[in-house]
Amino acid sequence: MRNLKCRTSMAQRAGATLLLLSGIFAFILPLLWPQDPLRQQLMLALQWPGLDAPLGYDHLGRSLFARLTAATRLSLGLALIAVLSALIPGIFLGVLAAWCGGVVDRGVSLLADALMALPGLLLVLLLTALVPDSALMLYIGISLLLWVEYFRLSRAIARPLLTSPAVQASRLLGFNPWLIFRRHLWPEMAPMVLTLAAFGAASAVMAIAALGFVNVGVRPPTPELGLMMTELLPYYHEAPYALLQPVVVVFLLVLSLLLLARREKS
Repeated sequence: MRNLKCRTSMAQRAGATLLLLSGIFAFILPLLWPQDPLRQQLMLALQWPGLDAPLGYDHLGRSLFARLTAATRLSLGLALIAVLSALIPGIFLGVLAAWCGGVVDRGVSLLADALMALPGLLLVLLLTALVPDSALMLYIGISLLLWVEYFRLSRAIARPLLTSPAVQASRLLGFNPWLIFRRHLWPEMAPMVLTLAAFGAASAVMAIAALGFVNVGVRPPTPELGLMMTELLPYYHEAPYALLQPVVVVFLLVLSLLLLARREKS
């Protein structure tokens, strides 16, 4: 058991390290070495890595380093913001439904069930069809998909806790709901909510890349990992290293978040 716990803890540290390195690559390196991801130099198309472009050039002579940093920044930032935007209202509505019960509980649960009845990617596709070439629609669609999970989890945890003697005593003593949540509910929810948040961020990164691969959501010339795969796929034989770069970035982002989501087992 001790070895299992040690391995799990090592996995979480490895995930945090990978995620930190991804954040440095996406947000810090462009500040230290600014390059324009949209600048075309057709004479340098599909050139191998060099001093000016450490990751080489794409088919239009654009720096792959500049485009990868911008694409990673877009995917990682959009995924994290979408998770936070889903987590906060999801927990609030879950605790509210468990606290009030009755009509409120049934109404919010019905809304969650209605959203879950729609296929996830179909909802995002409908939103992006309304406003093409918009990262905002991707953000809204992913947030609408993810909040239901936090709602269900927080509701399931809060219902038995709200009937516990400690919470009942706090309510009789007149403690405000925020204090009860912070002292009695959140400590029990936090481990599972944060684990679910890491899984949600990994799912969001995969969804953004998958939609970009089929030209949904963000459009050229905006750098996006899935869109870069589509653009570079016809040139795989001439420059296989160029196609592999966005694939590796997506793999490392998802891997880091999944490792971070692993919980310690006692």
